[in-house]
Amino acid sequence: MQARGPRPASRRPSPLAQGPMGSGVDVETLGYTVEAFSSAADFLESRSLSETACLIADVHMPGMTGVELHGRLIKFGYAIPTILLTAFPEEGVRDRAFKDGVLCYLGSRWTTGISSGGFGRL
Repeated sequence: MQARGPRPASRRPSPLAQGPMGSGVDVETLGYTVEAFSSAADFLESRSLSETACLIADVHMPGMTGVELHGRLIKFGYAIPTILLTAFPEEGVRDRAFKDGVLCYLGSRWTTGISSGGFGRL
């Protein structure tokens, strides 16, 4: 898949993860501005919702799962393309995530395979 040109700097991916992101891609080198948040609640309370081009979140976060976060965003009218990462993939969670419109659900063995081309779908 071919990447389209980078989004304007005002549209940014927002990663939410408990530890360092092991995606293997520095999205800033692709022309994106990155803003990280320590929790789903911090992201929901931020002013960044309307500027977010892509959300990268851990499935298992304290307080609110990545699937729950995506559901709240949809409920509030924010259809942000969401990539969920997990070290413990579960078929039921994955099925619910896709049913709810999550763009991508990756287990830890796949996170190093996120490529710059994948961001072209956003």
